[in-house]
Amino acid sequence: MNDSQELSRRRLLTYGASGTLATTLGGGLGLGLGLEAGTAEAAPAQVPRRVLGKTGQSIPILLVGGGAGFTGGVDPRITLALRHGANYIDTARKYAGGASERNAGAALTKLKARDNVWITSKTPQWSAAGLKQDVAFSLASLQTDRIDLYFLHGLDQLGPLNDKELIKAAEQLKREKKIRFFGFSCHSGNVVELLNAAAQRSFVDAVMFRYNFRDYGDKELNRAIDAAHKAGVGLIAMKTQGSESGFRDAWKKFEQTGKWNKHQAVLKAVWADQRITAAVSHMETTAQMRENIAAAVDGKPLGRRETEALARYAKLTRAHACQGCEHLCNPHVNAPVRIGPTLRCLMYHDSYGDSENARRGFG
Repeated sequence: MNDSQELSRRRLLTYGASGTLATTLGGGLGLGLGLEAGTAEAAPAQVPRRVLGKTGQSIPILLVGGGAGFTGGVDPRITLALRHGANYIDTARKYAGGASERNAGAALTKLKARDNVWITSKTPQWSAAGLKQDVAFSLASLQTDRIDLYFLHGLDQLGPLNDKELIKAAEQLKREKKIRFFGFSCHSGNVVELLNAAAQRSFVDAVMFRYNFRDYGDKELNRAIDAAHKAGVGLIAMKTQGSESGFRDAWKKFEQTGKWNKHQAVLKAVWADQRITAAVSHMETTAQMRENIAAAVDGKPLGRRETEALARYAKLTRAHACQGCEHLCNPHVNAPVRIGPTLRCLMYHDSYGDSENARRGFG
């Protein structure tokens, strides 16, 4: 994005335009987010964009996570995101039991917006046959003839990246224009190993990986990010909230330190890393999406006070957040305790107020 396209946090937003869209959105971003409501003549602020590695494609820095699924009809979060240029929907075969793909596809068809939206989906099957099967299912569910980026979902081992048949299947799907780009997502304890592997494999176009403010001092991770970035692998951050179980008092203290709440600040911290193209965000409500859009269009880095507060928050809550390293914790407990799933369950329940995902994650 050039200088003439940069949009500040104070840019006026439009929600008063006529028609169904204005009614669906139900008002502006709100003064509480530091964004002033605008007039019908003002263009809506647009989320900045970056190039996704060697794909050469420009995508918004804020991506719409479909993990919670979307409502039937046209989900208002989708129309709100598109209005502000966050035209990237991240979904997966297993999200919401398949409803995420179906409802996203139905909404884009109804809005006639497919050609203006980037769609990513994922398969939990790490084999040639599984990949082909799930791409076919995804295409049908999404009501589209191509998927922009297709991932192996939740990869936690190197084997699939060495599977010649799987690699051939991915290349075939590209030639057939069923998928445009290919890669994987990962958030287990071997993220460093997998990022280094991606840097050495030309067929990996992009990786979505766990990355948040808790990782900034990790030298091995930073070297792996450097290697992947240098190789042209597009890097997308997920699990950016780095949320913890309990410690609500620490959270409140953080929110009192500046103009951004914790959810906005951690996104801005990730966006400050120019190696990272974008961050995918799980936004349950339009209110959460408005907050994240406000943080994205602001364009300014966190202040020193907020940065220091974020570091203190990370230190205070370190023992209550799961970073995918339960393989290090478990050997030190002489009992059949599932440390990682327990912390993630508490995180969803305590920090997100999402009891359903808490139960599913612990089941």
